[in-house]
Amino acid sequence: MDEPSIRVTNLTKSFGGRKVVDDLSFDVEKGQVFALLGHNGAGKSTTIDLILGLKTPDTGSARILGMNAGKHRKQVFERVGVQLQHTQYQSSITVEEACIEYASLYPCPGDYHTLLEQFGLTALKKSLVAKLSGGERQKLSVVLALIAIAVICITIAVKTFRWE
Repeated sequence: MDEPSIRVTNLTKSFGGRKVVDDLSFDVEKGQVFALLGHNGAGKSTTIDLILGLKTPDTGSARILGMNAGKHRKQVFERVGVQLQHTQYQSSITVEEACIEYASLYPCPGDYHTLLEQFGLTALKKSLVAKLSGGERQKLSVVLALIAIAVICITIAVKTFRWE
C-alpha cells in the first residue's frame, strides 16, 4: 500500500510551556478531502506549520508526500499549494503580477487566467492587491496556491468561499 499524502505521527509542540499540539496522529490518504477543525487557539495553524516544515515539532514527525518538508522544502513546495492564514503581498503589486510571480516558482504552473475566472477575479487582475477586499484577497490566496498544479492544496481559515 502507498504511503499516505500526509502522515502525522505523535506530533507535539509547545510555546512558553503551553502545549498547543499534543501527541497528534493522523493520515490523509491520496484523493481524500480532509478538514482540521477546532476552536481558536486549538493548534490547527500550528499543525499545518509543522506539516509544512515552517515550525519544528518538539516531538513526533510529519511527512508530506513521503518527505519531511523541513528537510526537503524545494521538492515539497514544488508539489504542494499553500494558502496560509495570513498572507503578505508587496504593497504595489497587482493581482496579475502576483499570479505571474507565483507561476514563475513552478516548473509547470497552472493557467492563472482560468483560475482567476473560476474565482471571479478576472475583472480585478489589474487592481492592486492592497485595494482588494478581505474576501477577494482570500480568493487570490487560493488561486496562488492552485497555480502550483498541486498534488496537495492546503488552505487555512477560508471562512466564506464558494467555488462553482
